[in-house]
Amino acid sequence: MKKSTKLLSLVLALAMVLSLAACGGNNTSSTASTGNESQTSTDGGESAATEDTSGSTSASFDIVTVRWTDTWPIDFLETGVMKEIEEETGVDINWQVYYNADWSEQKSLLLASGDLPDAFWGSICLTDTDVNQNKALFVELTDLIDANMPNLNKVFETEPSLKAVITDRNGEIYSLPKKLPLRPQVNDVMYINKTWLDALGLEMPDTYEDLTAVLEAFVTKDPNGNGENDEFGYSAVQSLAGDLRHIMAPFGTMVCRDSSSYGSNYMALNDNSEPIFMPIQDNYKEAVKWMHDLYTKGLIDSECFTQDSSMVTAKTQDPNGSLSGIVFGWTADAQVGVNAPDYEVVPALAGPDGKRYAEHNPEFLDVSRNELLITTKCEDPATLLKWADAYYTDEASLQTFYGSVSDGKIKANDDGTYEVLVPDDGSSLDTSAWSFSMRDFGPKYMNEEFYDKVTLPSDQGDGVKLAEDSINEEYIVTTFPVCAYTEEQTSRLASLTTNLFDYCEAQYAHWVVDGGVEEEWDAYLQQLDAMGLQEYISIQVDAYNAYQESLE
Repeated sequence: MKKSTKLLSLVLALAMVLSLAACGGNNTSSTASTGNESQTSTDGGESAATEDTSGSTSASFDIVTVRWTDTWPIDFLETGVMKEIEEETGVDINWQVYYNADWSEQKSLLLASGDLPDAFWGSICLTDTDVNQNKALFVELTDLIDANMPNLNKVFETEPSLKAVITDRNGEIYSLPKKLPLRPQVNDVMYINKTWLDALGLEMPDTYEDLTAVLEAFVTKDPNGNGENDEFGYSAVQSLAGDLRHIMAPFGTMVCRDSSSYGSNYMALNDNSEPIFMPIQDNYKEAVKWMHDLYTKGLIDSECFTQDSSMVTAKTQDPNGSLSGIVFGWTADAQVGVNAPDYEVVPALAGPDGKRYAEHNPEFLDVSRNELLITTKCEDPATLLKWADAYYTDEASLQTFYGSVSDGKIKANDDGTYEVLVPDDGSSLDTSAWSFSMRDFGPKYMNEEFYDKVTLPSDQGDGVKLAEDSINEEYIVTTFPVCAYTEEQTSRLASLTTNLFDYCEAQYAHWVVDGGVEEEWDAYLQQLDAMGLQEYISIQVDAYNAYQESLE
């Protein structure tokens, strides 16, 4: 069946449910608009056998996926490895593409309406809470995986922890996993403006105290040489979760990441691998005191808690030079754009205890569940899983991460090796990969022995990130894992977290700007307990213990 691309929008009205029906017609495009295009669909029909122009039959499925932005193309869904796998497995996929900015509201309407697709693709679509609260809408997959997914079953033999990741507290499986290929050990790192260091004759900082001195020099000695007092020691969209993993890390405040709006559940593991809630620890309090000192000295941007990402980008990606002495992120070019050549990785700083800490969150950044969920609307889940199983190969996973060979994003050599190509449109490899592949989302797994067959450009994107890994990999911290919760626990966490986390965030910003953490600490702890902190910690400890048992 030949597909055509159609732009649809959702007709949102009070008390109305979401419609996902594609407009009719053969090989034509049409648009139904309410003035805001938020969904794009490729016409594939219902989840039943359909006939293509050659007379052969194929199973057709409607699959919802979410893209970060509508500026990214979706043509690759109809070409390259995506199309090839459809043809190889005899299925026809009607991709219904939503965009992240509108997805939260649309998702709620979609789940409430009962007008479901056959499946959801990518962990960006549904959270654990969404799944736990709507299990009746999804197909339990354990037996279906055993019978229809030989590639995935081989993955489970190689890496049993991936099966543990997708198995819920009742021993049931509702989604498929992924493990991203060619990933570094170290996640976000600190980058410092080496051009400024050199201009002032300064050494790379080695301790958190050294950093304080360097930032003071940056804001007082005009390192960019323009005669203006326009430099910031550190400018960012600051949040508690981000700062715990970034600038406060020398104090041992590393927490896990999660997909919530807060960016973390604020859980960590102590030196005995026991779960702890970081915002009540003494080392957190000491880190907050240091942050207040930086703020009082004018070393942190005064707009740190009020600016948005566009304001930070204007400061860090100014074509005349970045205005921030340090930044944190995956790579320098992702944070400061054209100013990346001015920046170098800072080796993890020694903290008050003399230790160094680097972020390592593989179970959130590299491994996840919820990459494919099949709904009860699907009439043929076995066939859909056979299609999904084709993505659990080395070659398919490479192409769904960087772009397809047949689309010119990767060169396949005669000796069985592959070269990921520099984009020919002037964009970065990172931008290209997100634009022309599923990148972080959807089923994938690459065997580690295949890594040696892949060559990445050494001057950008993942090639740079992997090369930088050696600087800090000896300092990585084992973080609290991504755990599974019972339905009751999920409900309780939903009730507890908002008040707890909002209070922690507000107090953190207050203490950085105004000070007073020492004087107000006891009252702060009492208030958190009154809000249910001990129950929250108990749930997290129970989930952690269950996670550990699942690995045995």
